[in-house]
Amino acid sequence: MNVLGGAIMVNVPDPDASADFLVQHVGFTDAISDDGLAVVFSAESGLHIAFLRVGLPDFRPESVAGALHKGMIIVLVVDDVETEYARVQQAGVEIATPLAYSKWGGTSGERYFQMRDPNGLIVRLTEWT
Repeated sequence: MNVLGGAIMVNVPDPDASADFLVQHVGFTDAISDDGLAVVFSAESGLHIAFLRVGLPDFRPESVAGALHKGMIIVLVVDDVETEYARVQQAGVEIATPLAYSKWGGTSGERYFQMRDPNGLIVRLTEWT
């Protein structure tokens, strides 16, 4: 298999609000906007995130078609997490988890914080160490 690209699709009550949050606070750009669909893109990472309004028939299977705001975190890797933390705090973004450090095996780990978007989604900015 040769995977050529991909996207994350998230079912939310207000797709435009989540897309605008990533555009305004994380530097994504608008890629597609339609009734009930908003797709943003990060050229640096090649990542697309699509937000689909809850209740549209395009989100399948039906068993997972509810709003996704629990049990999911969108993780984005950045160069300088402390600078980003200060920037989004100054912008008034809701911080769900303040700056923290998680140690992995050996000497590696991650410095991160988590924000909450208008639909309740958690967006984690992390710097791997």
